[in-house]
Amino acid sequence: MFGYVRPCKEELKVKEYNMFRAVYCGLCKTLGQSANQLCRFGLSYDFTFLALLLIALDEEESRLAQESCLANPFRKKAVVKRNRHLEYAADMSNIFTYLKLVDDWQDEHSIRALLTMPVFYLPVKAGRRRYEDKYNFFRELLQELTALEASQNNLLDKSADLFARIMTGIFTPDYIEGEREKRVLRFLGYNLGRWIYILDAYSDLEEDLDNSNYNPLILQYEYRKGEGLESFKKRIQEPVEFTLTYTLSNLAKGYE
Repeated sequence: MFGYVRPCKEELKVKEYNMFRAVYCGLCKTLGQSANQLCRFGLSYDFTFLALLLIALDEEESRLAQESCLANPFRKKAVVKRNRHLEYAADMSNIFTYLKLVDDWQDEHSIRALLTMPVFYLPVKAGRRRYEDKYNFFRELLQELTALEASQNNLLDKSADLFARIMTGIFTPDYIEGEREKRVLRFLGYNLGRWIYILDAYSDLEEDLDNSNYNPLILQYEYRKGEGLESFKKRIQEPVEFTLTYTLSNLAKGYE
């Protein structure tokens, strides 16, 4: 479901893009240091964005260093040194990835999920002790989302709300004390989660129609047998675009 958050390089200043890359590399190294090297394959732009956001809210500047890595052993590049924001983003990445793998195995009996779970088990076991409340919160909401999908819920907002609440929890580390900062992070997390869920549902239409998978868009807008994918997309394009644009607009307001 993740993978929709990407930097728009053309719209960023050089120093802004370089900072994004430095955080990305810093998170990759933190995943390897705080968990294991295989967890680095779980690196994503989504959790890089989380780390970047938390770093931006911190009055203390992050330390930068020129370092090489396994992917580029002969070329040094700017890397944000390990800090509490990178550690938190790494822990959240591991916990959520593990819980999603467990959910995929229980719900779909995915062999890929079963084989991947051991990579994250020990890091998540350690992280769970630090984030017991969040771990239980994410697990309960994922179970609720699975149950809602199994019941063939036909209200997009209802399903999107559950995933948005998960993202709200991810975006609000306990060490953030300022009420304004917590309010902004909750708002950003919720709207980003809602946007991701809706966009993912739209992107999966072809696969879900072919395999008779659950998709709230298919149910809410009552796909008609024989209608065809392109005709259905054209019919729902306006309301889906409005929902995505409205949610993205709310997300942008979080920066104001």
